[in-house]
Amino acid sequence: MLRRKSRRKISSVAMLALVICFMVSVRLFGQTIMTSAPQLLTDPFLQLPTETSVRVVWFTEFAGVNHTVTYGENLKQTAKANTTKLSRTREDQESRVANQTKNNQVYQKPVQRHIWRHEAEVTGLTPGVRLNYRVTSGGEDGESVSSDIFSLAATPKPNTPLKILLTSDHQLKPMTSANLQKVVETIGRVDGVWFAGDLVNVSDRASEWFDNNSGGALFPGLQGRAKYDMTHNGVKTTYTGGQIIQHAPMFTCVGNHEVMGRFARIGSLDGEFDDTIPRVVAQKIYRDKSLIDNSFNTNTYEEIFSLPKSKEGGKRYYAVSFGDVRLVVLYTTNMWRTPSLDGKRKGRYQEAEKDLNNPENWGYGQLIYEPIAKGSKQYNWLEAELDSPEFKQAKYKVVMFHHPPHTLGDNIVPAYTDPVQIIERDGNNIKAVRYEYPKDADYIIRDVVPILETANVQLVFYGHSHLWNRFVSRSGMHFLETSNVGNTYGAAWGDRKREVPIGYQEDYVKLGDPNGLEPIVPTIAPLLGEDGKPMPYITSNDITVFSIFDTGTGTISSYRFDTRKPDSEVLKFDEFKLK
Repeated sequence: MLRRKSRRKISSVAMLALVICFMVSVRLFGQTIMTSAPQLLTDPFLQLPTETSVRVVWFTEFAGVNHTVTYGENLKQTAKANTTKLSRTREDQESRVANQTKNNQVYQKPVQRHIWRHEAEVTGLTPGVRLNYRVTSGGEDGESVSSDIFSLAATPKPNTPLKILLTSDHQLKPMTSANLQKVVETIGRVDGVWFAGDLVNVSDRASEWFDNNSGGALFPGLQGRAKYDMTHNGVKTTYTGGQIIQHAPMFTCVGNHEVMGRFARIGSLDGEFDDTIPRVVAQKIYRDKSLIDNSFNTNTYEEIFSLPKSKEGGKRYYAVSFGDVRLVVLYTTNMWRTPSLDGKRKGRYQEAEKDLNNPENWGYGQLIYEPIAKGSKQYNWLEAELDSPEFKQAKYKVVMFHHPPHTLGDNIVPAYTDPVQIIERDGNNIKAVRYEYPKDADYIIRDVVPILETANVQLVFYGHSHLWNRFVSRSGMHFLETSNVGNTYGAAWGDRKREVPIGYQEDYVKLGDPNGLEPIVPTIAPLLGEDGKPMPYITSNDITVFSIFDTGTGTISSYRFDTRKPDSEVLKFDEFKLK
C-alpha cells in the first residue's frame, strides 16, 4: 500500500513538472525554447514619422508568423510587419540576464541570442489626428500575443506646439528608471524624444537593450516596464520608467557606446567593445578582410532603429523636420579611453606597457570614428544642410551630437582631434607610445561651431559627460548638456580637477570649460555648493535631471528629482528661451 501510494505521488509530481516545463520558456545559452504562450520582448515603439505615416517597431525572441499592427477606430485597419533578425546580438560571461546574476554562471563566452525585429508602416494618417494601435505577433504553433493599446500620429505640422524630451547616456545607470518615471508624472505624454547617444553600455549585448536583470535596460525604461529598485535609509522604492516611446517617436544619435570594435577577436563583449582601431590601420593589418569586422561598427544600433537617412551618412548622420524644428544629427563621437598613465591599459595618452611591441593590440588613443573636419564628407553634408530651404525656413534650428563642445565634464579633454602618435625607441625596442591632441586642431570648435553660428543655430544639444550644464556663446547660440540622467562622474570645478598628463607637449585643461565659455547658473533654483553659493551645474548620484523643449513657447526647462526623497516633488530649476 505504501509503495503504491508513493509511486502515485511520484507520478503526480512528475506530471506537474512536465506541465511546468511545457508552459514556460527556457533560455539556454542564448536560445529561447518557445511554448504555446509566446511573449513580446518589447512593447511597440514609434519611428520615422512622415506627414502621412509612421513606423511601428517591436521585438520578439521567436520568428513567428503574421506580425501585424491594428489601428484606427475600433482597431479595424491592419498593417502587416516585415520581420528581420538581429545579426550580432549576443550574451556573454558578463551579461546579467535570466539565471546569470554573476560572471560565468551560464555563459563562458559570447553566444548569439536570437532576436527578431518587426516593423510595420501605418499609412493614410492625417497630421494632428492621433489614432489608437496595437501590435500582435503569432507563434509558429498558432498561438498569438498582443500588446496593450497605445496611440500614434503622423509627424506634426509647423505651428504645432510640442513637448520634446531631451535625454542621453542612460546606460542602465541607477537613476535612469526614476528619471523617466518622473518625466511622465511631471509632463504627461511628450511628443518626441531626442536622445544624444550612449543608449546602452555594450551595443551588441542584447540584455542591455531588452531585459537586463537590474531592471534598467533601455526599452523597459522608456516603455514603463522597468523594475529598478533604489534603497535610501532602509526604504526601497521600485521605479518603472515611463510609457514614452509607445506614443512618441524617438530620434537618436551615435554615442561612443553604440560603436563596437573588432568582431570576435576578444573573449568577451566588453573586450570587443574596447578592441577598436582606426580603419586605416585595419586596412594595413587585414588588407582585403572586412573593415567592419576588423575596425569598428554600429551594426546593432542601425539594425534596431529606423531613422531618417542622409545619402552620405545613412542613419549615422541625418536631418529631419519635426513641427517647427529642423533637427540636424551628427556622428560626432570618439573612442573613450582611460586618462590613467599607470601603463596597465591602453589609454588616451599612451599604450599599455605590455603591448608596446605588439602593435596589433594598440588602441591608437581616442580615435574619431567619423571625420567631421572641414573638407570631410560629413562636414560637406552639414554645410549643404545648413544651406537647405528646410533648414533656413525652420523656426527652430537645433543640432544634436554626442561629444561636448563645451562642458565642465571630464570627457571634453583632450581636444576633439585625431591623436598624434609619438613612438619613443631604445634602439630597436619601443620604450613608449604616447598620444598628443593639439588643442588648436579641435574639429568641433575650429570647424563645426563657426558654421553653426553663421547658420543661426539656436541650440546645440549633446551628452557624454553625465552632468547638467549649459553655456551661451557671444552670438547667442545655446549649448545644453543634460546627461546627469542615471549617474555622474563629477565636474571639473572648484577643488576637483580633471586627470590630465604632466610633461606632455600640450597644456591639458584641468578646470572649467577648456573652450572658453563660462557655465550659466540655473535661472530658477540652482543647487548650492558647500560655500553656500549657487552652482552652475548638477553632478550627483542622488539627483537626476531631465529637460523639456516646449516648441510652443520656445522654452527649454530643466527639472531635477532627489531620489533620496521618493515622496518629494520634481523641481524645475532652470529655464531659458530660444530666439
